[in-house]
Amino acid sequence: MVTNLTTKAVAKKFSGNISDPVADLLTRIRNSNLAYKDELFAPASKLNDAVLKILVTEGFIVGYGREGEGVHQSFRIQLKYSAKRQRAITGLKRISKPGRRVYRGRGDLPRVLGGLGIAIVSTSQGVMTDREASRKGIGGELLAYVW
Repeated sequence: MVTNLTTKAVAKKFSGNISDPVADLLTRIRNSNLAYKDELFAPASKLNDAVLKILVTEGFIVGYGREGEGVHQSFRIQLKYSAKRQRAITGLKRISKPGRRVYRGRGDLPRVLGGLGIAIVSTSQGVMTDREASRKGIGGELLAYVW
């Protein structure tokens, strides 16, 4: 569900020294969201692609597209706001970090804000939401909470 953006393609170059790419993506989204930016750029990776697909399907962002060539690929992400410029994303929190990994079994998956938010879980069957993981009966590493 990748949205094709019709604006002029601009290749952004990023430093390759990121120790936690998911935290970097979430921080970029959080900062752009707080500044009411309409779009942002983030480094392209398979894990970032999976996280962004979940954010699109859950309705937290409008869409994203891949730009650039080779190692200089990036995602152009369009943030979502209401007609009165209220944010679709009110909070993002990174849970499992490189220094302290957090895993949950199928019975221990959390409910974010009583089911109003989502938990992004990396499982053996791919990256998915907490609802999908509990429906499939599998657990995994808790990447982030989004509400």
